[in-house]
Amino acid sequence: MTSRLNQSATSHAVYLFLKVLCCFLISINLVACSSRDKPAPVVTVYGSTPLKNNVRNSIHTNEYTVRSGETLYSIAWRANSDVRQIAKLNKISPPYNIYSGQKIFLVSKNKGKSAKASSSKHSSKKQTKSSNRTSTKVVKNTIASSKKQAYGENITNKKIVQNNLPKTNFSQKISRWQWPVKGNVIARFSSKVQGNKGIDIAGRRGTSIRSAASGKVVYAGTALRGYGKLIIIKHNDDYLSAYAHNDKILVKEQQQIKSGDVIAKMGNTDAQRVMLHFEVRFRGKSVDPLKYLPKK
Repeated sequence: MTSRLNQSATSHAVYLFLKVLCCFLISINLVACSSRDKPAPVVTVYGSTPLKNNVRNSIHTNEYTVRSGETLYSIAWRANSDVRQIAKLNKISPPYNIYSGQKIFLVSKNKGKSAKASSSKHSSKKQTKSSNRTSTKVVKNTIASSKKQAYGENITNKKIVQNNLPKTNFSQKISRWQWPVKGNVIARFSSKVQGNKGIDIAGRRGTSIRSAASGKVVYAGTALRGYGKLIIIKHNDDYLSAYAHNDKILVKEQQQIKSGDVIAKMGNTDAQRVMLHFEVRFRGKSVDPLKYLPKK
């Protein structure tokens, strides 16, 4: 009888111990959940966490060191500058071949010197005023006698200057642009500093991307962060176009292509969704592609 009482008391004690232990573990779990500082990572509707490095990088320095896989066109693209201007600064002749480790000047060296020259002119301005006053009388006497001759000479000089104006002021227009892919435009062009420098067109992975005009491939690769697998096409000395976030690149650099040729397959490299980011540059500056593409 006594042994039965002892067994009952022991089992009751074990039951109480397990009950207290269970309550203790539950309370610890609740405290841990309530003290969590960081929420669980957010997953986008496209099945991945948001990208941290999807910002397209640009160059704002006066000098730049060439990295592997870059071309002068890709550097000019990031610097928002005309490739011909950078080539002229660095005395690089077509086809603008560069090598890894090469230092490239993006801004003229004489830009700072011009500021010093202007300050020196300002300091000597007072000295020239006195000499100008003494010579004013002599100049007035000679102007009247030579006015007729000067007028005739100015007319001929103007004609000469007009004939010597550079022809690069005239735009090399493209006869016809075409849409690189069919789809809804989900982001438009913005001229703001951090704005979208092109348009974004939604679509399905693997959709064919076509050249918007005839030209030559001057860049095809992944060296430009924020663009993913990128293609840049030179159409003439004035116009370039770019095709970003591709899944596959189907062309090579220096390859000649025609308008409408398939150059890539749509993807989402360096992007949060499947789409094509399309840009047009005029003499190195971003322009709104919708002003060139035919209206739907």
